[in-house]
Amino acid sequence: MNREELISKWLDKNLNDQELEAFKNLEDYNDLITLNNNLQTFKADKYNTSIELENVLSIVRSNKQQSTTHWFNPLIKVAAILAISFGLYFYTTTLNTTIDTSIAQKTIVELPDTSSASLNSKSYLAFNKKNWENERNVELQGEAFFKVAKGSSFNVITKIGTITVYGTEFNVKQRENYFEVICYEGLVGVKYESQETKLKPGDSFLIIEGKQIAKEKESMSTPSWINNESQFKSVPFGEVIAEFERQYNVNFTLLNIDNNLLFTGGFPHGNIDVALKNITLPIGIKSNKEQNSIILKRE
Repeated sequence: MNREELISKWLDKNLNDQELEAFKNLEDYNDLITLNNNLQTFKADKYNTSIELENVLSIVRSNKQQSTTHWFNPLIKVAAILAISFGLYFYTTTLNTTIDTSIAQKTIVELPDTSSASLNSKSYLAFNKKNWENERNVELQGEAFFKVAKGSSFNVITKIGTITVYGTEFNVKQRENYFEVICYEGLVGVKYESQETKLKPGDSFLIIEGKQIAKEKESMSTPSWINNESQFKSVPFGEVIAEFERQYNVNFTLLNIDNNLLFTGGFPHGNIDVALKNITLPIGIKSNKEQNSIILKRE
């Protein structure tokens, strides 16, 4: 986890024991603690950013002819005030609650209302808990299954498209060059490249490598990964391999195998040997597994 994520989770009081130790080892740990303590008593409502910015500029202009030591210290003080006030604003109004999952990990996130999001492995979810009543927005990277309580519009924002719903159940998968939304209940609107597509129960919206792919009607009531199994229908084999790596923490090497070969089938998440047979035997390829490395080849 990088520095920014550690700080964000610390401010939100969401660090586990391992992350807390990593946070304490940051070079500016003491400065962050001091700043946070100051934020607790700072009165942001009496602070005018425009006025203080003009004060900073005035200091710079009035001290152009003076030595550095004359203007640098007061400038630092004003800059510190700016940093504290902006920090307070960030902390109280825009700071997101963030949750991420590692390889082979899944979790259920309870949102501020009775909505919930189930996160698949290697996924990231963020939302603003303080402003939730005014704006039910979540940011997603990876895959999640949502159960949304009725109320104001609910938006799932990804790098590729935005999904808007009004009380429903749906799955969103946004990986590299892969974007899929499946509606299981209610009505879902998918905004992609300024156009909106409405999905009814069983409808899907799939983009692979920038191209929209037609899919059959979805017959399941929930996504297969919720039940610890990955299922695919005419999906490029490279996507199957990528999902396998996320579920089992392994690395594949493919020899004489086309990544774009369409694959239909699935694999369980709890038994790597069975899972490997499930993705190799149907298409007639051999596998060789050594620790966390797997070589697939076509003879």
